Amino acid sequence: MISILSVASEIFPLIKTGGLADVAGALPGALAPHGIEMHSLVPGYPAVMEKIGGFAAVAAEASFFGGPARFLAGETAGLKLFVLDAPHLFARPGNPYMAPNGTDWPDNPIRFAALSAAAALLGTGAVPGFAPAIVHAHDWQAGLAAAYLHYAERPRPATVMTVHNLAFQGQMPASLLGEIGLPPAAYSVDGVEYYGAIGALKAGLYFADRITTVSPTYAAEICTPEGGMGMDGLLRRRAGRLTGIVNGIDTGIWDPARDPALPAPFSAAAPGNRGASKAALQRRLGLRQDDTCLVFGVVSRLSHQKGLDVLLESLPALLATGAQLAVLGSGDAALQEGFMREAAAYPGRIGVVLGYSEDLAHLIQAGSDAILVPSRFEPCGLTQLCALRYGALPVVSRVGGLADTVIDANEAARTAKVATGFQFAPVSAQALSLTFARVADLWGRPLEWAVMRENAMRSDVSWAGPARCYAELYKALATRLVGG
Repeated sequence: MISILSVASEIFPLIKTGGLADVAGALPGALAPHGIEMHSLVPGYPAVMEKIGGFAAVAAEASFFGGPARFLAGETAGLKLFVLDAPHLFARPGNPYMAPNGTDWPDNPIRFAALSAAAALLGTGAVPGFAPAIVHAHDWQAGLAAAYLHYAERPRPATVMTVHNLAFQGQMPASLLGEIGLPPAAYSVDGVEYYGAIGALKAGLYFADRITTVSPTYAAEICTPEGGMGMDGLLRRRAGRLTGIVNGIDTGIWDPARDPALPAPFSAAAPGNRGASKAALQRRLGLRQDDTCLVFGVVSRLSHQKGLDVLLESLPALLATGAQLAVLGSGDAALQEGFMREAAAYPGRIGVVLGYSEDLAHLIQAGSDAILVPSRFEPCGLTQLCALRYGALPVVSRVGGLADTVIDANEAARTAKVATGFQFAPVSAQALSLTFARVADLWGRPLEWAVMRENAMRSDVSWAGPARCYAELYKALATRLVGG
């Protein structure tokens, strides 16, 4: 059994703001059949502390980044957890990253440097009896873990850094170097320095023994000046240690045959009840009841990255096909206002719910005929994987993990009966508008649509394949205990 310490700023079902939580929560169970025992380290936010009542304190630090802290350990929701209980850093209500006024907590650099430092402590024996072979850090919030282990100058576990989104890099002032406990020598281009600041993600990419990201296409994209967001040079130098492993989804949670959020169960083998979800979705969002009408769905952060401005611009083309649109999401104020304005202008055709509802997200996947994911860049994307599972054909831009997981309904793919959705490029209103016409054309051919829907629902979107890839990577690293 190989022991892994996974370090993440959120984990489902304890605390979630996005796909990182889903990955961190699903991977431990998926790895268990491969002889991998994964413990996860997460911050002790109020939402986490409420769910771990029986956890025991296993180690303590009298002074840790400005206050006392302790490690709590236990199991909940099928997860083996260490929780960093540091009230001065994490005992704050609401979103784990943002203050109630919607701005980032000003001490986020300190908070997540502490998480990384805690990972290094656990990785080097802070808890008796726990000695992981590998510390696996997720995104910038855990990126400094590899740096702390490097500068500890003693035997350490191997390290893996996973990039879920290169756009979020964790820049912090150089003046914090001493406060976060790194030596002066760390502040160099061959260390944590990045464009005159401390780069948490840069540190992870520089020091980790292996780097992964969440799809093969995104791994290639981030090595280019166009997709590398300033880090392409470093990533090209480390390309031999970079692997793209596409995400999966928890097919126990995302299962239309047993989903309590749906009015009736359905499956690839028995899709007949899918129409009940479509009717329920139309009622819930105030759309005209019509089972013959093509319904597009959106479950997304409303942002420029997600291409939702392009969708707004191309709405006339969508409406010209006679289709309806169901939107669930929140984000940029201008986009929120734009979608609400269009919903008011086209009652019965466009329904919008601002915010997030897990039940409604499931219903949109089950009740829509197609799901729109027009992202400008997308490391992996989970929405299209859920859509495949639920038989809502994904309409996606040809980028990152979207390109890797959806087979376009081109002539060859339709003839071979392997198509599962629609890809378009570039990310523009013109390209998306032309794609709406393609989708509507195939919607008018029910037998072809049914074949594509079955293909989609039979796609393997589980963690089985990705878990094998991670297990192979871990096993290749597990024998490495690196000297100081």
